[in-house]
Amino acid sequence: MNILKTSFLAVASAAVLAGCGSSSAPIVSTPIENIDTLPLKTAPLTDEQYKQWGAADLITDTIPGMSVDKTYAEILNKRKKGETVIVGVIDSGVDVEHEDLKNVIWTNKDEIAGNGKDDDNNGYVDDIHGWNFLGDIVGENMEYARIIRDLGPKFEGKTDASISAADRESFAFYKKAKAEYEKEKQDAMANKARYEQILQQVKPAHKAMVKKLGKEDYTAKDLAGISNPTATEQQQIGMLTQMLSYEDSVPKVVEQLESGVDYFGGRLDTHFNLEKDFRGVLGDNPDDITDTDYGNNDVDGPDSKKEDAKHGTHVAGIIAGERNNKIGVNGVASNVKIMVLRAVPDGDEYDKDIALAFRYAADNGAKVINTSFGKYYSTHPEWVREAIEYAESKDVLIVNAAGNEGLDLDETEVYPNDQTKTGAEYADNVLTVGALNYKYGSELVANFSNYGKSNVDVFAPGVKIWATTPLDTYEYLQGTSMAAPAVAGVAATIRSYYPNLSAKEVKQIIMDSGLTTKSPVMLGGDDSNTDNFGNISTSGNMVNMYNAMILADKRSRLK
Repeated sequence: MNILKTSFLAVASAAVLAGCGSSSAPIVSTPIENIDTLPLKTAPLTDEQYKQWGAADLITDTIPGMSVDKTYAEILNKRKKGETVIVGVIDSGVDVEHEDLKNVIWTNKDEIAGNGKDDDNNGYVDDIHGWNFLGDIVGENMEYARIIRDLGPKFEGKTDASISAADRESFAFYKKAKAEYEKEKQDAMANKARYEQILQQVKPAHKAMVKKLGKEDYTAKDLAGISNPTATEQQQIGMLTQMLSYEDSVPKVVEQLESGVDYFGGRLDTHFNLEKDFRGVLGDNPDDITDTDYGNNDVDGPDSKKEDAKHGTHVAGIIAGERNNKIGVNGVASNVKIMVLRAVPDGDEYDKDIALAFRYAADNGAKVINTSFGKYYSTHPEWVREAIEYAESKDVLIVNAAGNEGLDLDETEVYPNDQTKTGAEYADNVLTVGALNYKYGSELVANFSNYGKSNVDVFAPGVKIWATTPLDTYEYLQGTSMAAPAVAGVAATIRSYYPNLSAKEVKQIIMDSGLTTKSPVMLGGDDSNTDNFGNISTSGNMVNMYNAMILADKRSRLK
């Protein structure tokens, strides 16, 4: 990836400071730098700090947030309001009626709601807030399961020696998918059994302690204070004390364990199910990119509880939760509209849906697209690549989550991406984001985050992120899925205030203006796997909104 080497000093010394880029006075704030001299924060975060840490400032708070609050207080609140920017959220759906999102949802003004007509002739009937490419689908197969189901009749039981030269590539793909399927399915079965076994021990032990202590919300200190415990009680106390190291109460532990059983059970029922064709209800041919007459306008999905829209609702809140309305959360961006594109099921997405969602967003005015999803197998990657290039032709920036397997993406390909198998970059409009932890130091990188000198561009907050969830609720979620929308919010803000900057330029500004550290960091949660933070992404930086706005202002004035 090409990085402009222009420094802040070089830009600041340019002769032209009052060009045509902005009608406001130049930003004269000093960029944040020299962060390696900062003391490490040793005190645990308070509940309020946890809820807002992604907006914190590393200098002031010693928390590695993006300096969002500092940006508004010192820069944006003193400037004229920028242009409204549409951000496409390709995800599991969004609760468009959420109290903290309903005023920031995009509305297609060229469409008449509920008349059953395609008023704007864009190919989608009554697409008021976007489009639902999944219809009523919630659960889906993993891509490797679909590959096995499709290629199994041809290759099952075959050996390399029996395969023709023309089929060798397909057979190798089938064998790789089958090996992955069998490994992942066995892991899911083992995890489900492990959670069930722990539950079988925790529940009766908890019941016994409730009876003994007379309360459900006992603490580890209460357990330690039990005098003359029997041998059975000693075992129960030891186990429950260990459980309380993971949650504040045993009932919460039980809830988490039951969620684990449900999760892995659900994976076995859907992700690895080779018998059911989940796609069939849509009535389209997923292998025909020209077959586009499918889906509906129900962008929060078919579930009345909107549980399947949790992920997308959380992502939307990180980007654009209505700021300063005295409820909920403050999103990163203040002048955006969220266009909802439901295309990510509980399972692996179809390449066709993603490609069409990119094109829909680009054709209907989005200037930023957030893609908090990904997979490691793709049957039609060319469709997605062509759609990314199409978005680039429309000057759309795509902010993409790096993934949560703790892998080096320079060694493992994940989809979607902006590079071919040879490593050549085919588009300049994709910004791939890894996840940061709230702990500044060796644990700065989230233990789940993917990384890569060539294939990850920047890092941003992604651990324990508080944001909107369906039916006017709020929760902590984590993943590179949360890091990407934080950066999408920064990108949208730059595009709002500096519309003369292209998608490529905004991407470069975000990369160039970030903060770095010389400190070695642990990767993949493995303390034996460390590298300097500057070596694990193309920019070597963590995103900083304050610096990004300063640099955007300067580069905008040079145009």
